[in-house]
Amino acid sequence: MPSEKSQYIPPPPIPSYDEATGGNSSSRPDWPPPASPIDARPEHETEAESLLYSRTRQAHSSRNAPSGYRPPYVESDDEGSQWTLEDDSSDDDEDAQVRREMQELEVEDPLDGSSSRSSASWRKRIASSLPQWKWRWRLPRLTVRLPRQNDTEDTQESESSGTSRFRLPNINSAAAVLLVGRLLALFLILGFIYLIFMSDLFTNMTRRIGGQMFDPEAVRQFVQQNVDSGMMRNTLMHFTSYSHIAGTEGDYALAMDVRNDFVKYGLENVMVDEYYVYLNYPKEGGRAVEIMSEDGKEAKWKAALEENEVGGETAGRQTFVFHGHSKAGDVRGPLIYANYGAREDFKRIADKGIDTKGAIALVRYYGTQGDRALKVKAAELAGFAGCIIYSDPADDGFLKGETAPNGRYMPADGVQRGAVSLMSWVVGDVLTPGWESKEGQPRMTTEQTAGLVKIPSLPISWRDAQVLLQHIQGFGDRCPDEWHGGVPDVEWWTGNSSSPAVRLKNEQDEEEKQEVWNIYGKIAGVEQSEKSIIIGNHRDAWAFGATDPNSATAVMLEVARIFGDLVARGWRPLRTIEFMSWDAEEYNLIGSTEYVENNLDALRKNAFAYINLDVAVTGQEFRAGASPVFRKVLHKVLDRVVDPNFNTTLRALWDDRNAELEGLGAGSDYVAFQDIAGTSSIDISFGGAAHPYHSVYDNFEWMERVGDPGFIYHNLLGQVLGLLILELADRPILPFDMGNYALALGKYLGDLWQWGEDKGVNERYNLDPIKNSIQEVEKAITNFEKWEDGWEQTLVASSGWEPAGLGQRRCNYNDRMAAFETGLLDLELGGGIPNRTQFKHVIFGPQLWSGYDEAYFPAIRDAVDAEDWPLAQKIIDKTAGIISGAAKALLE
Repeated sequence: MPSEKSQYIPPPPIPSYDEATGGNSSSRPDWPPPASPIDARPEHETEAESLLYSRTRQAHSSRNAPSGYRPPYVESDDEGSQWTLEDDSSDDDEDAQVRREMQELEVEDPLDGSSSRSSASWRKRIASSLPQWKWRWRLPRLTVRLPRQNDTEDTQESESSGTSRFRLPNINSAAAVLLVGRLLALFLILGFIYLIFMSDLFTNMTRRIGGQMFDPEAVRQFVQQNVDSGMMRNTLMHFTSYSHIAGTEGDYALAMDVRNDFVKYGLENVMVDEYYVYLNYPKEGGRAVEIMSEDGKEAKWKAALEENEVGGETAGRQTFVFHGHSKAGDVRGPLIYANYGAREDFKRIADKGIDTKGAIALVRYYGTQGDRALKVKAAELAGFAGCIIYSDPADDGFLKGETAPNGRYMPADGVQRGAVSLMSWVVGDVLTPGWESKEGQPRMTTEQTAGLVKIPSLPISWRDAQVLLQHIQGFGDRCPDEWHGGVPDVEWWTGNSSSPAVRLKNEQDEEEKQEVWNIYGKIAGVEQSEKSIIIGNHRDAWAFGATDPNSATAVMLEVARIFGDLVARGWRPLRTIEFMSWDAEEYNLIGSTEYVENNLDALRKNAFAYINLDVAVTGQEFRAGASPVFRKVLHKVLDRVVDPNFNTTLRALWDDRNAELEGLGAGSDYVAFQDIAGTSSIDISFGGAAHPYHSVYDNFEWMERVGDPGFIYHNLLGQVLGLLILELADRPILPFDMGNYALALGKYLGDLWQWGEDKGVNERYNLDPIKNSIQEVEKAITNFEKWEDGWEQTLVASSGWEPAGLGQRRCNYNDRMAAFETGLLDLELGGGIPNRTQFKHVIFGPQLWSGYDEAYFPAIRDAVDAEDWPLAQKIIDKTAGIISGAAKALLE
C-alpha cells in the first residue's frame, strides 16, 4: 500500500506563500531539490522543475505573468489534502491551507495565465465548501498536464516513438491494485443501489413511512372506536336548523360549513366547484288547488296546501309545498281519480270510455308507479291538463302506523315534495344533457329538453285530497277494490268529464343559470395516488332534511374527521380517498352528474369505486345496492360491526333475513358514476322503516326521538363506511369479487329471460349470444384470479418481500380489475341506451318507465317494450360483443 508520507526522499522543501509568489527561485540556494529516486521522468518533465519557475517557459511565453508569480501544478502526492484522515493539526496554518487549495486536480493550458487565475479562484470556492472530513483511505492522485512549448526540445524522441505528446501518468503497481479494488467496490455499491430501486424497496419504504408503518388491524380498530355518535348528533342538529333547497342562501351556508370542516379535518385540495343549472322555486301565493263554482267564476273551496309550521322562529321560513322542475301554468278541468298514475291506470280509465282530455288528474304516491315524474308524464300522455299527487294513508299514513311527529308515517297535513324531472330519461341539468353546466357551454331551452314534463303539477296532503275525492262521488265509475285508498269518509269513484272543475295554479320563479356548489376534499394515496375511492353525499334538501340527506352528511363528515386524524398521525392509504358533497341532487341528481360529465375521461381511467350515502338512517336493517364486485368486501366489513340492540354482527343479521345486494336504479347520486362513467358503485344505508319523506316533519327532533334515538345506527353506518374505505383504499390487491360478477351476469340474464317469458315474447329474439359471452367472462375471471394466488404464494415464499417489478404488476392487476366495469360501457359514437344515450352501461341503468327500480339490460328491455324486434336483436348482439370484450381485456 502506498505510504501516507511523501513519495519524495528526502521530501522537498515547501516554499511559503510569500516565497512562492513574490520571490525568485534563484534566491533559494537549495532549489531546485535533488530528483526523487523513484521519479524516472525526463528532467524537463519533472514536477519539481515546473513547480515555481521555468526559464524555458518564460523565454517562450507570449504572456507576461506578474513578477515573482509561479503557476501551480497538480502533484501526485496528496499530503495535507482535506480528504486525508491523518492528523492535520500541524498543517492548519495559512501556508498549508493555500497549498492544498492550489493542489486541487485540474486540466488547464499552463501557458494561459488568465485560466490559471480563474481556475484557482474557482478551485478555492469549491475547496472551501467541502466538509473537513478526515479520511483514512485515499485514491491515488493523478497528474494530468497539457503539452508545453518547451516540449519541442524532445521532438526527435517524440517522432521516433510515433506517439502523441499526451502521456499516461505513471502509477506504481500497488496504487494500480488499490485503484482497481476500489473501483470494483464502487461498482458493487452502485449495483446494490440499483437492485434496491428495481425491487421497489423505496416505494414500499415510502408506503411504510407514509402509512404502512401502522398495523392495518390497529387502523381498523382506530376507525371503529373513534366513530362519535355525539359528534354526528351535533352535526345533524346544525344541518337541519334551517331549510336548504339547492341554490338558496341556506344551501350556500351549509356548503361553506362543509368546506370549512374539510379544511379543519386536514383534507387536501379542498375546493368549491360551481355549476350553473336550471332550477325553479315556488312563489308565495303562486300555487293553488281550488274547486270552482259551476259558472267557474269563483272558488268554492281552496286547499290549504302548506304543512303546519314545525320549524319555529329559529329555522326561518319553512319550505313551501311544490314540485321541483314542474311546469308553470294555471289550468282548469274536471277532476278524475287515476289510482297510482301508472300508464296502466290511465289506460283503464280510457278503456271505460272516460274522456280525459283537458282534465285534472288526482293520483296517489307509491304503488305500481313509484316515480312521481313518470306519474305526471303518464297523465300528460293521456291528455290531462294538470296532475295533483297526494300521500294516501293506506300507503303512508295512519293506516300503516303512528304518524309524525311521534311516529314514522305522514300525518294528515304532511306533504311529500320532490322533483318531477324525468331522471330516467335525462339525468343532471336538464338543459345540458351529456355535458357539464359550466359558463360558456351551450344550453337547450326548456321547450327543447326531454327532461321536463309539459303539464303543471302540485303535491298535496291527504287532508286536502279528502275534499277533492268527496266532490267526485257519483261521477264516472266506481273504482275497483285495488284502487281504494285509505282516506276516511270517501266513496271511491273515478270521476269523469262531468266532475266538478278544479283549478290548478303553479306560478314559480325559474332560474336557467342558478349557481350551485359541490365541495371536494381528498387524502392522497402513496402508491396509486391517481386512483380514487370516492365517497359522496348530497347536501341539499326539500325542507330540513334530517333523514334525507343529512343523516348521511353527518356520517360522511364524521368519517372524514377520523381519516383526517389518521393522516395527522402519519398514516396514508395506498390509493387516494375523495370526499364529495353534492348539491342539487333533489333536482334530478344535478351536482354529481355535472361533476361526472366534467371529469368523464379521468373517472373512467382512474376511479376505482364510488360509495354513495343518501337516505342513510331510517331504521335498523342494513341495506346495500351495488355492483356485484362489492359482495366479498361488504361481507368482510359486516363481520366486524356489532349491532348492540341485537348483540350480534351485521353479517349475522344480514344472513338471517337472506339479504342480498340490491340493484341500482336511478334514485341517487350513484347513477352517473355507475351508468355513465362505469365506476363500480355501492349505496349503503340502514332502512326497513318509513320516515316522513320530503316533509317538514323530517327534522332533527323526529330523528332524535323516533328515527335513531341515541344515534346508534349513525354510529354503525360510520363504522361500515370507514371500514369499507379502508378495504378499498388500502388493500394491496383491490378486494373486488370478480367471480360474483360472473355469477350475477348469469342471474341477470335469467331475470331478463323470465321477464320476456311473462310477456310471451321470448321467441321473438335470441339471447344465446349473451349467454355465450357470459361463459367467456366466467372462464376469463377464473384465469384472471390465478394471478392473485401466485402473488400471495410469492410473498409467502419471500417472507413478505415483494420482488422487483411485482409491485407494478400488482398495480396493473388492480387496474384491469377496476376497468372490467368500465369495459361494459357502450362507448361507440351514439352508443348507449337508444333515445337515452347518457346511460352507457349495457347491464345497469334505469328503466324507461320505472326510474327508481333497477333494470338489468335496460336497452334490450326498452326495445322489447317498444316491440321493435330487429332493434332488440341488434342490441342483444351488440351487448354480447361488449361483454366478450370486457372479458378479454382482463387477460391482456
